[in-house]
Amino acid sequence: MTLDWISPADRLQALPPYVFARLDELKARAREQGLDLIDLGMGNPDGPAPQPVIEAAIAALHNPANHGYPPFEGTGSFRRAITNWYRRRYDVDLDPDSEALPLLGSKEGLTHLALAYINPGDLVLVPSPAYPAHFRGPAIAGGKIHQLILKPENDWVIDIGAIPDSVAEQAKILYFNYPSNPTGATAPREFFKDIVAFAKKYEILLVHDLCYAELAFDGYQPTSLLEIPGGKDIGVEFHTMSKTYNMAGWRVGFVVGNRHIIQGLRTLKTNLDYGIFAALQTAAQTALELPDEYVNQVCDRYRRRRDFLIQGLGELGWNIPKPKATMYLWVPCPVGMGSTDFALSVLQQTGVVVTPGNAFGAGGEGYVRVSLIAECDRLGEALRRFKEANIRYQP
Repeated sequence: MTLDWISPADRLQALPPYVFARLDELKARAREQGLDLIDLGMGNPDGPAPQPVIEAAIAALHNPANHGYPPFEGTGSFRRAITNWYRRRYDVDLDPDSEALPLLGSKEGLTHLALAYINPGDLVLVPSPAYPAHFRGPAIAGGKIHQLILKPENDWVIDIGAIPDSVAEQAKILYFNYPSNPTGATAPREFFKDIVAFAKKYEILLVHDLCYAELAFDGYQPTSLLEIPGGKDIGVEFHTMSKTYNMAGWRVGFVVGNRHIIQGLRTLKTNLDYGIFAALQTAAQTALELPDEYVNQVCDRYRRRRDFLIQGLGELGWNIPKPKATMYLWVPCPVGMGSTDFALSVLQQTGVVVTPGNAFGAGGEGYVRVSLIAECDRLGEALRRFKEANIRYQP
């Protein structure tokens, strides 16, 4: 029986198809055709979580106390682990009882923050390209999105001075993300000082997505918004356990920063979910307490893959700057090809999956994102297929 008389809410109908869901459909079709896929599409780290994290989860599963509803605000031990991690990494002091909130992954938190603070018609500043949750969350909430188009000549960093006063005076929230998904761009510390001053001047809430905080190379250290004087007064910062700790499927993240903003998000979440399974919070605490040597090994792995793939693509005509952070390469499409057409052509000809840049907003057109989520032997096979199919960069 069809239910033609029931239509989805306007907020759902206004959303375009989620690109990764569409990619899953195309990948399934390719597998049905017998293609050996090399999936470099999603930012889905390969391999298991660290062994101490797995062992902590198993031990926590045997504790009957962990099988009931967890506290809405997360367990006290996980919140303290979060604030201790911030003190070690950034020399930032946070109150674990009011300035840290565990989340069901950062995507959930970013989207729910929009529901907690954006009214229909509120103006939201969002870079383009950007992680889709940065603009889909505000869209679901009914916000009016003003895209800040990022440009390669500005190293994909927001040009704060180009934002018109008339726009800034109306804006309620600004989402941003450095190190950046999808571009891999990093922003200098001076930029963070400037954006805090900008937000204070126009009374704009800053929402910084720092989920690539630890995936950095060549001596680069990402900046936390909360390191900047005044940053905590007007902002919050999101993290995820997914990338650094290979815990994408575990769905654990957290937000830190201004206590009043976090309280509003907590109030919304008490009406929507019951928080993270307590055993997973124990495992996440263990991850945050791992020695630096583990993080160094992860960074070395992604750095080797970065260098290997950039060299191989260079032999095919691409001149790609080495990103200082993240697990992505931001690769220009051959001239005359749109990002969707190029990604589909690559998939059909080679079985290699990349993400079209327009999935990250209009500012991503003309590029594809390549995730460094395979070992160098598989990346080498992808390059071999590119050569065989004569897929090259043609400026």
